[in-house]
Amino acid sequence: MILPIYIYGHPILRKNCTPISNTYPDLNKIIDDMFETMQNAQGIGISAPQVGLSIRLFLIDLTLYHNEDPSIPNIKKVFIN
Repeated sequence: MILPIYIYGHPILRKNCTPISNTYPDLNKIIDDMFETMQNAQGIGISAPQVGLSIRLFLIDLTLYHNEDPSIPNIKKVFIN
Protein backbone atom coordinates (compact mmCIF):
# COMPACT_ATOMS: atom_id res chain seq x y z
CA MET A 1 0.00 0.00 0.00
CA ILE A 2 1.32 3.41 -0.92
CA LEU A 3 1.42 5.66 2.14
CA PRO A 4 1.18 9.46 2.26
CA ILE A 5 4.56 11.19 2.46
CA TYR A 6 4.88 14.08 4.90
CA ILE A 7 7.26 16.84 3.85
CA TYR A 8 9.38 19.43 5.63
CA GLY A 9 7.36 21.51 8.07
CA HIS A 10 4.88 18.80 9.08
CA PRO A 11 4.68 18.38 12.91
CA ILE A 12 5.20 14.59 12.74
CA LEU A 13 8.74 15.22 11.54
CA ARG A 14 9.59 17.12 14.75
CA LYS A 15 8.48 14.39 17.17
CA ASN A 16 10.97 12.22 19.03
CA CYS A 17 10.86 8.71 17.61
CA THR A 18 10.32 5.59 19.68
CA PRO A 19 12.96 2.85 19.56
CA ILE A 20 11.65 -0.43 18.17
CA SER A 21 12.85 -4.00 17.74
CA ASN A 22 12.21 -6.68 15.17
CA THR A 23 9.14 -7.76 17.18
CA TYR A 24 7.27 -4.48 16.52
CA PRO A 25 3.63 -5.22 15.49
CA ASP A 26 3.09 -5.56 11.71
CA LEU A 27 6.74 -4.63 11.08
CA ASN A 28 7.01 -6.63 7.84
CA LYS A 29 3.88 -4.98 6.43
CA ILE A 30 5.17 -1.52 7.40
CA ILE A 31 8.50 -2.24 5.70
CA ASP A 32 6.80 -3.55 2.54
CA ASP A 33 4.51 -0.49 2.42
CA MET A 34 7.46 1.85 2.93
CA PHE A 35 9.43 0.22 0.08
CA GLU A 36 6.37 0.50 -2.19
CA THR A 37 5.84 4.14 -1.19
CA MET A 38 9.51 5.01 -1.75
CA GLN A 39 9.62 3.29 -5.15
CA ASN A 40 6.40 5.03 -6.21
CA ALA A 41 8.02 8.38 -5.33
CA GLN A 42 11.19 7.36 -7.21
CA GLY A 43 13.24 7.73 -4.03
CA ILE A 44 16.28 5.91 -2.73
CA GLY A 45 15.50 6.18 0.98
CA ILE A 46 12.64 6.89 3.36
CA SER A 47 12.15 7.06 7.13
CA ALA A 48 9.13 6.05 9.17
CA PRO A 49 8.34 9.65 10.24
CA GLN A 50 8.03 10.59 6.56
CA VAL A 51 5.05 8.23 6.34
CA GLY A 52 3.53 9.32 9.66
CA LEU A 53 5.10 6.81 12.07
CA SER A 54 7.16 8.12 15.00
CA ILE A 55 9.38 5.04 15.20
CA ARG A 56 13.10 4.56 14.58
CA LEU A 57 13.03 2.87 11.20
CA PHE A 58 14.40 3.82 7.80
CA LEU A 59 15.29 2.01 4.61
CA ILE A 60 17.34 2.50 1.48
CA ASP A 61 17.31 0.90 -1.96
CA LEU A 62 20.04 1.57 -4.51
CA THR A 63 19.43 -1.59 -6.57
CA LEU A 64 17.76 0.22 -9.48
CA TYR A 65 20.66 2.63 -9.78
CA HIS A 66 23.19 -0.20 -9.47
CA ASN A 67 21.62 -1.82 -12.56
CA GLU A 68 22.08 1.47 -14.44
CA ASP A 69 25.58 2.20 -13.10
CA PRO A 70 27.59 -0.70 -11.61
CA SER A 71 29.82 1.76 -9.71
CA ILE A 72 26.84 2.44 -7.39
CA PRO A 73 26.67 -0.16 -4.59
CA ASN A 74 23.94 -2.80 -4.87
CA ILE A 75 22.29 -2.08 -1.52
CA LYS A 76 18.75 -2.68 -0.27
CA LYS A 77 18.57 -2.45 3.52
CA VAL A 78 16.27 -1.82 6.45
CA PHE A 79 17.59 -0.10 9.57
CA ILE A 80 15.84 -0.53 12.93
CA ASN A 81 16.92 0.80 16.32
